[in-house]
Amino acid sequence: MSTLAYRRDIDGLRAVAVIAVVLFHFGVPGFTGGFVGVDVFFVISGYLITSIIWNQRQAGRFSFVDFWARRARRILPALFAMIIAVLALGWFLLAPKDYEELGRSVRYQVMFVSNILFMRQDGYFDVASDLKPLLHTWSLAVEEQFYIIFPLLLTLLSSRLKHWRMALFGVLLVSFGLSVWAVNHHPEKAFFLLPMRAWELLAGAMLAVAPKHGWRLKPMAAQALSLLGMALILLAVFGYDKTTPFPGAAALLPTLGVIALILANGHRQTWVGQLLSTRVMVGFGLISYSWYLWHWPVFVFSSYASVDQPSAIDSAGLILLTLVLGYLSWKLIETPFRERRLLAGRRQILLAGAFGVVVLGLAGQTLRWTDGLPWRLSDQALQYAKGREWRPELMACLADDKTPDDKLFCHYGAENTQTRALVWGDSHATALIPVFDDGATAHDVSVILASSPGCVPVEGLEHDARCARFNQRIEQALKSQTVSDVVLVARWSLYLYGDVRGDLGHALKKSDGHYDRAVAEQRLAEGLRARVMQLRAGGHRVWLVKEAPLQAFSPPYRLTRLAMLDRPVDDVGLAVGEHQKRQAFISQLFAQLAQDPAVRVVDPAPRLCGESGLCRAELGGYSLYTDDNHLSEVGARLVAPILEPLFVDLQATQKLKKGPVNAAK
Repeated sequence: MSTLAYRRDIDGLRAVAVIAVVLFHFGVPGFTGGFVGVDVFFVISGYLITSIIWNQRQAGRFSFVDFWARRARRILPALFAMIIAVLALGWFLLAPKDYEELGRSVRYQVMFVSNILFMRQDGYFDVASDLKPLLHTWSLAVEEQFYIIFPLLLTLLSSRLKHWRMALFGVLLVSFGLSVWAVNHHPEKAFFLLPMRAWELLAGAMLAVAPKHGWRLKPMAAQALSLLGMALILLAVFGYDKTTPFPGAAALLPTLGVIALILANGHRQTWVGQLLSTRVMVGFGLISYSWYLWHWPVFVFSSYASVDQPSAIDSAGLILLTLVLGYLSWKLIETPFRERRLLAGRRQILLAGAFGVVVLGLAGQTLRWTDGLPWRLSDQALQYAKGREWRPELMACLADDKTPDDKLFCHYGAENTQTRALVWGDSHATALIPVFDDGATAHDVSVILASSPGCVPVEGLEHDARCARFNQRIEQALKSQTVSDVVLVARWSLYLYGDVRGDLGHALKKSDGHYDRAVAEQRLAEGLRARVMQLRAGGHRVWLVKEAPLQAFSPPYRLTRLAMLDRPVDDVGLAVGEHQKRQAFISQLFAQLAQDPAVRVVDPAPRLCGESGLCRAELGGYSLYTDDNHLSEVGARLVAPILEPLFVDLQATQKLKKGPVNAAK
């Protein structure tokens, strides 16, 4: 009978992977690229699982049903236990929208397609990543999708083609090429989807089926190769960060590192292999799956329960908790099932797995049907939670390529007037719709609004082709509109410095794609100055709206959690000094542009920031924000006075235009 020899060093390599991931997620300094631990897992999994499949095929005893039953026994019990615990904790801790989203995550995950869900949620208004308790299951979904397809592909190629290994390597190259391409064009797809990740699993698979021919590495070659392999992995762990385009070519480092280690230590016991084979490393490796399963929900729920950022001591305690939970899950759940002490037959485990999929899938869908069971919360907590919701009328004003020309603008106030104001910007313009709607109606003037998510209203600075097309459409439409005033609204600092979490996705970059703060500031200054000059040359008055103070958290979530924990909300907000520091360059630029009397600057900060030195996120039992940067309707109406001069000027302009007509009569 052909069997796969157990290798302690591979369990030790699993330990390296899981430690890197856990420490990265808990923000331990230095482990900025710890996310590559998932890639290490992919290569190891490709090697081990393919080795088992190939050995059994060579022995003439491979069975698809047996294979999938073993996968179910390995994956499902611990996964289902974690999901049940997450659903139970969510009952007590999650706001309705979060609980509803958890239900959707559960439904997708039990079908092993959660990676597709999370890829689609990479949007402007979606729940932040650190509020998704099952986000980490995307990697399990990728693996299971691979193992549904791969045994069939391997069987088909190896039984039909003489040079089937070359064909398999060709599939690997295609997947790698897709990954490299998608990193630059569709980064969310590159990260989450199987076609762009399969090459990492296939790299391990190719090593498993490579002809051995009895060759053996010389001792020094094995030592050098193993040292190189570990160096490549550690270089990625400590050298990469969130700004690294990934996976693509960057994933070659951990992938080749794992291949080198498996290859070197499969021929000789090296110094690195001895380190990986120590009792401690093997122990961490044995519980790595369960540890991975539990570490992320602990991180998410601790964020909910604590509200404030955890201290270093808190983080250390939480990491220890995840380790204990991982060990208990391995000892009490994984091991009994893997040793067939529970549900020993393949029919039993497959039926139990199917039953679990149905029950948990229905539980998840129930949370969707019931909107996250809002009756669990107090009235005040519910009021805060509703702060994150955008009315459908507001969402309808967010344009994209599919928006027809006659729907490009949303109209407010009087109709058929001789002049009007155009509000042009990104989603922050949409957030101010209540102000423009109320003001235009009260003063009997006309306002039209055009906005698109993530699109700065400055030519040449757009984040992508979609935004460039949007701005071109507005420029073209402006030529046929009778517009006296143009109001430019944007989350300006997003395009200069990225978001408050350090994501530079929308930040202005150099021609080579790298970020440089000075270059970003120069590009915005030149681009905005050109836009203002263009509008002034067209006879328009220009209003520059500064952004509301950016909070370091999502106020609706934090306020809801505080209300659920019966804690005060008086100190919820951002220090004025922090806001002024981030806005310093923008304030200076706007002041320079406002030297033209026909260019006005309006700033919402004075309405939101009080004498206490805090830019508040809450007032009178309501959240002033829908997330960490967009004002809620309550917040928008609070800052309404800053735009009163716009409506007064529009009203005066309209009266002047009507004057000669009335005199003629």
